Amino acid sequence: MRTFEVNLPELAYVAGTRGLIGVGVGLLASNYLRADQRKTIGLCLLGAGVLTTLPIAARIFQQEANPRLR
Repeated sequence: MRTFEVNLPELAYVAGTRGLIGVGVGLLASNYLRADQRKTIGLCLLGAGVLTTLPIAARIFQQEANPRLR
């Protein structure tokens, strides 16, 4: 099993981005808003979650590949 060292702020950041993605997907799947509103908001949240996840994921994987960066 692979392990990663992640400090608390990084963990909170990852959890927040996962939350954005979850809310975006939830809105896309729900009937709470009008279809056009739901699609716009859902896709924006999903996109924001994905785009903000990329830098932290790259940093974590880079640290694993190069232990001197820790």
